[in-house]
Amino acid sequence: MTDRLRDVYIVDAVRTPIGKYGGALARTRPDDLAAHVVRSLVDRTPDLDPARIDDVLFGNANGAGEENRDVARMAVLLAGLPVSVPGATVNRLCGSGMEAVIQAARAIALGDASIAIAGGVESMSRAPWVLPKPEKGFPAGHEQLHSTTLGWRMVNPRMPKEWTVSLGEGTELLADKYGVNREDQDAFALASHQKAAQAWKDGRYDAEVVAYPGVDLTRDESIRSDTSLAALAKLKPVFRPDGGTVTAGNSSPLNDGAAALLLVDSEGLKATGREPLARVRASGVAGIEPQYFGAGPVEAVRKALAKAGRGFGDLHTFELNEAFAAQSLACLSEWPDLDPAVVNPRGGAIAIGHPLGASGARLAGAVAHQLAAAGSGTGLAALCIGVGQGLALVLER
Repeated sequence: MTDRLRDVYIVDAVRTPIGKYGGALARTRPDDLAAHVVRSLVDRTPDLDPARIDDVLFGNANGAGEENRDVARMAVLLAGLPVSVPGATVNRLCGSGMEAVIQAARAIALGDASIAIAGGVESMSRAPWVLPKPEKGFPAGHEQLHSTTLGWRMVNPRMPKEWTVSLGEGTELLADKYGVNREDQDAFALASHQKAAQAWKDGRYDAEVVAYPGVDLTRDESIRSDTSLAALAKLKPVFRPDGGTVTAGNSSPLNDGAAALLLVDSEGLKATGREPLARVRASGVAGIEPQYFGAGPVEAVRKALAKAGRGFGDLHTFELNEAFAAQSLACLSEWPDLDPAVVNPRGGAIAIGHPLGASGARLAGAVAHQLAAAGSGTGLAALCIGVGQGLALVLER
């Protein structure tokens, strides 16, 4: 370790197009998706000797299927990197990809690493069912399979019931608490699709998206450029059939995808021969009552900005993960000094998709690319996390 913290730079960031549940990427293993973004980073930095990579950190929210056995290390091996490059997988549920970026940045700042790759991956399509072992041998009755795609399963009976409601019901509770109506949720969702469709049309994603070989998917699969307020209004509430406001149209979908960033210190930057996209400035994490998980970013963002010595008025861009429209609107109402125009300028997860473990890395990479395109500025990435947490990351250029 060093006596002073080192500056941490993001040299590059890539992601796959985000696939629909059961869509174009459903036949691709998550460890292969992870390997693809790792390999893409290395190929885009030809001056870098891969053997100089000190560590690879990947976020993953599931870990129960083909991404088992430490998907970060599997990505290293499948990507053809030297076997000397290690890898570790981290889990902070929806924040896993950002957690990987923060942990890699922390290691570099402390001098434990000079060059690292951090990212995340999730295949919600391929998430398996799991069968718990019976309490005793030779059970005479039936056993239950649990889906690992999303949300609570095999809940500890000691957990208070109000904490273990579904993500959708938790969002309904948040909508009640903040007075977020159905019309505003649908309008927010429509804007997400419109901004994402326009960003793809304008080539805004060309610098960061790397298509998976052999798969006919060149842009995010969940974007509905032809949707409308009328179409969204016809959708029925999913979690509260009578009187609910949360629908499939104003929620993020289930998705598959991967994202990764190349992080370095000043010596590592010389080894890449490239100009950095941005610099890591600060991060923040917070906990909240589990049923109100969607408001988790509120305090995490305040903490991160305070550490960076910045305010909402300093932000050039803010990538806020859109788990649900109601959740995003609840958070935004807590930040009255924030200019809504800087939030998700290229669309958000309602349109782009939310492949759990990959989303945090996607957000961080998006902010880095937007700051590079602008030439200077401060950017923020944040997301809510199931079981009641929030995570935020401040970048600068």
